[in-house]
Amino acid sequence: MTGNKLYVYSIVPAGDYQPQITGIDSAPLHIVGNETGPRAVVHSHEGGPYDGPDEDVKRWVLQHSDVVEEGWVTAGAVLPMSFNVIVQSDEDQGASAEEQLKSWLATSEKTLTGRLNSLAGKSELRVEISLNRSQLAAEDPNIRQLQEELQSRPAGVQRLLQKRLEKISKETADTAADHAYPGYRTRMAAHCVEIQEYRHPSRQQDLVPVLSASCLVEAERTHDLGVELSAIKDENPAATIRFLGPWPPYSFVETLESEEGLKASFEERNHV
Repeated sequence: MTGNKLYVYSIVPAGDYQPQITGIDSAPLHIVGNETGPRAVVHSHEGGPYDGPDEDVKRWVLQHSDVVEEGWVTAGAVLPMSFNVIVQSDEDQGASAEEQLKSWLATSEKTLTGRLNSLAGKSELRVEISLNRSQLAAEDPNIRQLQEELQSRPAGVQRLLQKRLEKISKETADTAADHAYPGYRTRMAAHCVEIQEYRHPSRQQDLVPVLSASCLVEAERTHDLGVELSAIKDENPAATIRFLGPWPPYSFVETLESEEGLKASFEERNHV
């Protein structure tokens, strides 16, 4: 095979899986590893990490993700590598990139197999729950009373009341979000194998975040989680819910590139 390096997309479980698509910029894909153990999806590579204009990088990242997703769907499980992980040869040891990768797969077989088994039949779903501040304010009698009072006051007083109104509206929404969080999280967790929470700024000024999380879910429980989120929305009209996925379990895979025994053979550029 041409090229003295290997660009690595993912690790797939033992079996006869073969990629049915091409990789970055239509690069032919092949498998490295033994059929009885975890194997790597790669393409032969020359040169350094992919780098260029933003539009090119976005295209390459999407093409990388397509390969990961195809393996996840077809092979039954996948351990994704981050974008721009490249294995090179070890000239001092006289080992080619493929020999380096095979050696690491063999050495790490027990760990990799355990990870793949734990993720088999599972997917990642992204859930964001927020509350609409204006809608909460409209339902609060104290805020409604203050709004009515504001209309009948002189301009100078209106400005003072408006600041007070904004402060109370924010405090009301923040309190509502704090109260909603434990119950919403418990209801979501009942349908998930694992949850990883993360922080994100509100996409809209009028929305107050309640919970943002990546959920590891058994394939047959995806619908149940969706039903639960729909019930939350029905119960609380002020709730805004984003439910994205399913995807390969990116957030639930420990970084593989730093594994001892292959670390020195990787060239790596952070995921864009």
